[in-house]
Amino acid sequence: MAEMHIQAKLVNLLKQDKIQLWNPPYTTEYNQAGHQPLQLAVNYAPIVCFSVSEVASALESIRSQAVKRGMGNKTYRETFVATLELLLPKDGKKDVKKKNYLETKLDVIAQDIMARIAEQYGLKYIKLILNGKTLTPEKRLDEQDVKNNSKIMVLRVSEPERKKQMAEEEEKKKTQDQSVQRTQKGFQILSERDGTDDPATTPFLEIADQKGNPLKIPHREKKALILAMGFHEKGRALMKRKQYDAALCHLLQADDQFGTCGSVLLSTVDNYAVLQLDIVWCYRALEALSCLDDGKQRLQRAEDCFLKCYGEQQQRLMQIKGNTGREEVLFLRLYLLQSLLAYLDGNEHQATQKLMLVEDLYGRLCLDPEKMTGLMGLGFSEQEARLGLRACHGNVDEAVLHITHRRQEREEMKQQERERRRRRMEGLATLRELGYSKRDAARALQQADGDMDRAYGILLESTQAESAAVTNHNTELPIDQSKVEQLLYLGFEPEAAEAALKLTGGDVQGATQLLLDNQGVLPPELLSPSPPSSLSEEPSTSSESAGRTHIHTRSGSQGEDPMDVDLVNEVLEDIPRHEEDYLDLTLEEESEVIAQMKSYLHRNCTPSS
Repeated sequence: MAEMHIQAKLVNLLKQDKIQLWNPPYTTEYNQAGHQPLQLAVNYAPIVCFSVSEVASALESIRSQAVKRGMGNKTYRETFVATLELLLPKDGKKDVKKKNYLETKLDVIAQDIMARIAEQYGLKYIKLILNGKTLTPEKRLDEQDVKNNSKIMVLRVSEPERKKQMAEEEEKKKTQDQSVQRTQKGFQILSERDGTDDPATTPFLEIADQKGNPLKIPHREKKALILAMGFHEKGRALMKRKQYDAALCHLLQADDQFGTCGSVLLSTVDNYAVLQLDIVWCYRALEALSCLDDGKQRLQRAEDCFLKCYGEQQQRLMQIKGNTGREEVLFLRLYLLQSLLAYLDGNEHQATQKLMLVEDLYGRLCLDPEKMTGLMGLGFSEQEARLGLRACHGNVDEAVLHITHRRQEREEMKQQERERRRRRMEGLATLRELGYSKRDAARALQQADGDMDRAYGILLESTQAESAAVTNHNTELPIDQSKVEQLLYLGFEPEAAEAALKLTGGDVQGATQLLLDNQGVLPPELLSPSPPSSLSEEPSTSSESAGRTHIHTRSGSQGEDPMDVDLVNEVLEDIPRHEEDYLDLTLEEESEVIAQMKSYLHRNCTPSS
């Protein structure tokens, strides 16, 4: 880390002095080092507060990289062979200070590059990451924005310890690709469940606010959110086990899924901000902070999201939750990572300023062991004690009241949920006895917030509208061909265009949206007479429940398909039972990074000799 810091500071000085190390007199015609860099080292050593030998070594590293980059640029212009810098796993490097490069054309698929890296560096199972995005093995490099001089992070996926154990290891421990696929499949199964089945036998998930109140979200968006939050929770579970390679794979999947949500909800909750912190924390743990630009962008997104979610002085957070003590651990980690990246970027002043904020927060958030022991002696869990003390700024009496109150709130929420479920199951049974399908009855109850009478009224209106639709269908007017041609111009098939126009009563804009929502192919249930949109799901417009969304598990252990049961149980294991688990940081890792930063920033300035 110190090498990156000194190089960043020297690069800034070289730019100010308009010195180009790759040109004479600093580099000879044979691309060797000239004599001038030593004099530069003598001049710069007192400025950057490092010894002459350290500065000379850093200058030579900058010079040789610049020369190599220049040669690579020339090669690329003449032959279209690009030079890629590989950021290898720390245990995969033969020389930790030496940079690793790979020359390749950019019209090859990523899988070919993965095979070359595996052969050259002995890394059997890997992923390639560019700017926080996983490269698709089957796609070409240039199609995935890989350019000459791109920095590619090589992430180890899974590797058996010894060859003779390979078969046993692969059977016992899934590769991360398999883990990601299983996680996605498990949460896809759960996202399709709407709670119409008995939760005692078929578990399902609800997205809830920080107090456990279910949020009404459109079904399509809810599925994407469940996948995003599911990958995030899986990644966090792997982070707790210090499996940062695997964690990063899942966190990047979560990032992709959040990108498809496009919900106003994400601007009022902190989930996305916490995800950005977790990704950069993994970069740090994997010593992949050469991904400096991506890391800075993610931290900026996190800070912006916290500002929108909590308010400038965290007044919105105070209004929703009554205190801000627990969320301060997020700002500690944010400022610590910002300090680290500022240091690596050569900005010692900013790094010091951010570290001062970190140390102030750390002093407030570190808890008295005796107070922790006292609360745990009263029957509270370690997690409850830690969160309670931080919420109450170390006051034990207030923490006892706070934890007790939160327990009562959770118990009341469980009782309310059980009562809602009981009424819902009774309502479903009654409506099905009246001849309605389980799906329609469930949607009507959901739209009526569980009120059986209102749900029955909705179903009656739906049935009447359906009858009218069938009548209109039997006497439908011919479709305006000019409207069909408009949809054909947009690339839709003739049959699908005509069907969409029929379903929307000739509304071109509505037909276009319908086709886009279904990727141009209308499902069979839309093509047959069906209830109108009165049974569709509407998004919640309430902002009072914002702050953070959580996945809440509705209990159950059995499913109709044994494979589904395994997948569902596997992903449910990683969903925390406490809604504030993401705030329960022991700060042990943070304290190590703080000590490391202090050792770098507080080093004495050594005069050159």
